Amino acid sequence: MEERSRRIVETAVELAEQGGFEAVRLRDVASRAGVALGTLYRRFRSKEDLLLAALQQEVDDLRERVESRPPEGDTPLERAIAFFRIVTRALCRRPNLTRALIRALATGEPELTQKVAAFHSELMRLLAASLRGADARPASARDLELANVLQHVWFSSLIGWTGGVHGQAAIIEQTRRAAELLLEADRARGRDLSPR
Repeated sequence: MEERSRRIVETAVELAEQGGFEAVRLRDVASRAGVALGTLYRRFRSKEDLLLAALQQEVDDLRERVESRPPEGDTPLERAIAFFRIVTRALCRRPNLTRALIRALATGEPELTQKVAAFHSELMRLLAASLRGADARPASARDLELANVLQHVWFSSLIGWTGGVHGQAAIIEQTRRAAELLLEADRARGRDLSPR
């Protein structure tokens, strides 16, 4: 991302941290970032587009963190829980921003669908690698399937957190239980993900 775009995104993040989704008014972002409103619109179509760019930065930071220090655990379940703990803590440490990002993800704007799909795909890929752990084999179709389902459970629980339905600990617990059920079912079918 070039410098001007980065400055615009960082300004949007600051505003979202202060006041959530509603605080990210494009005119205010442009003014605080020191750019013309037209300059902002040439780079970002909407508030949602801008917030999805901020989410991409969060995902890039997460990828670096997970790749440099993979989630620890002796079993796929332990590594999955460690992964979701890392992701959940990273997002929940800035609740106003996270609520704004979740709202942007749920935009439904067709032109942003690829960015939303890229977010989910990247989380799925990182989780599948975490499930494998030190196993050097690439993720199988089944690994990716499991990661996809677990990511959906986690995301649904994260939405519950943004709405005040439950706390941060419940996000991890609900995801842990789903992982436990899915991985137990796989073991029962002879499809254990543990390295051989």
